[in-house]
Amino acid sequence: MECFIIGFFNRDALIGGAVFQYLDFISYKGAEKNKITLFIKNLFARIFLKDTMILGNNMLTGQNGFYFDLSKISSDHIIMLLDKAVQKMQNEIRKTSLVVCKDYQQGFADHFEKNQCGKYFRFSVQPDMKLEIKEHWKTFDDYVNDFSKKYRARVRTAKKKLNDIEKIELNQDLIKKYQQEMNALYQYVVENATFNTFFLAENHFEKMKENLAEKFKVFGYFSEMRLVGFYTLILNNNDVNTYFLGYDKSCQKEKQVYLNMLLDMVKFGINHRFKTIIFGRTALEIKSTIGAEPTGIYVLMKHRNGILNKYIGKIFTSFAPKTEWIQRKPFK
Repeated sequence: MECFIIGFFNRDALIGGAVFQYLDFISYKGAEKNKITLFIKNLFARIFLKDTMILGNNMLTGQNGFYFDLSKISSDHIIMLLDKAVQKMQNEIRKTSLVVCKDYQQGFADHFEKNQCGKYFRFSVQPDMKLEIKEHWKTFDDYVNDFSKKYRARVRTAKKKLNDIEKIELNQDLIKKYQQEMNALYQYVVENATFNTFFLAENHFEKMKENLAEKFKVFGYFSEMRLVGFYTLILNNNDVNTYFLGYDKSCQKEKQVYLNMLLDMVKFGINHRFKTIIFGRTALEIKSTIGAEPTGIYVLMKHRNGILNKYIGKIFTSFAPKTEWIQRKPFK
């Protein structure tokens, strides 16, 4: 992955910025058991997805690809400038087969389509799961007390199972010390995902902490001095973005490590008076059990080959992971 940042200027004043990522897609790794089907999907992936340019942040769910000073520019002008930026990157940096505009909120996606910035195919794979923190949740107990009896009991059971696990926040030195273990735990989780477009560098978490300092949080779970799980958060104004995590498969089920991580993320958000926790687009059902609600986010893409672009919808849906899930309603 190569990353670029474009700045938008009105005379000498910076009024906005956008992030572009170039991605060379090597192979499809999905939950496909049929070897012939997997071979065909890999063949199409190399032809269709190789050499992709993304307007947005491929490593974080949500509309995180650009920012503008709305007091100095209109929405119509923003869309025009983003389209010009796409053309500039394609003409001056590198032409790619595929252009992807990632994770637009519905209102912006509608506006983008209305302004006809080229022929883009619009789709939504999985929703972004978000929890809006209510005003009366002054403590974690206030939040749990809003649950129905069944889900309150579930929280108590999960917490009891984690009694002998110690949780601590990792500073820069501890992240460096446990970097190898964190990578192994992360790798286990990511290799069991249905679809991946990248793997993190070995020093990723250390560099994130170095650059974001107190805006980046890492919490580790230890059993008898051994790291058995961790999760990371990015603090973004009033929002908490949940980031990458990992856990030991040998204790995940017995200790309900993942569910406890989600609950601890909520507790952090409440205790530090954030407004929204953004959980991302994976593990939808279990996230709904702790109160997160689905929010539609949309991706727009177009292929440089006119024939492929005509059938881009049908081609893409053959790659897109299909997730069946039931939305749980934990609150009374």
